Amino acid sequence: MDKLFNASCHCGAVKFSVKLTDGFNTIRRCNCSLCRMRGAVAVSAQLGDITFLGGEDKLTEYRFNTQAAKHFFCSICGIYTHHQRRSNPSQYGINVACLEGVSPFDFPEVPVMNGTTHPTDTKAGALIAGYLRYSESD
Repeated sequence: MDKLFNASCHCGAVKFSVKLTDGFNTIRRCNCSLCRMRGAVAVSAQLGDITFLGGEDKLTEYRFNTQAAKHFFCSICGIYTHHQRRSNPSQYGINVACLEGVSPFDFPEVPVMNGTTHPTDTKAGALIAGYLRYSESD
């Protein structure tokens, strides 16, 4: 799937296009302290597959713990747009809610990765901590 997605933050100050690494097959959440609080569903993109169309100067970077992952937020509306992964620094995690025409509620089941025990800190690699399920009420 080589589809190019247009994306933006909530206020539209940050605009970008992105090609996903493997479509929505990489969809996930994480249970680390930051991801637990921000609640975003992310998909993967290679570093070279994101192009900023405007507002890159409006992004604010946040790092914590090991300082390896770079998390980016719009400095105006506060929406998390993407992050450079600690587990795979050649990839970005892209907030699916920023993708035009896509909602995190489009996915009935999303794996939740065990970020509290980071895969780079263990020999076990990435582990699934559970699943987040969504179904519409009647």
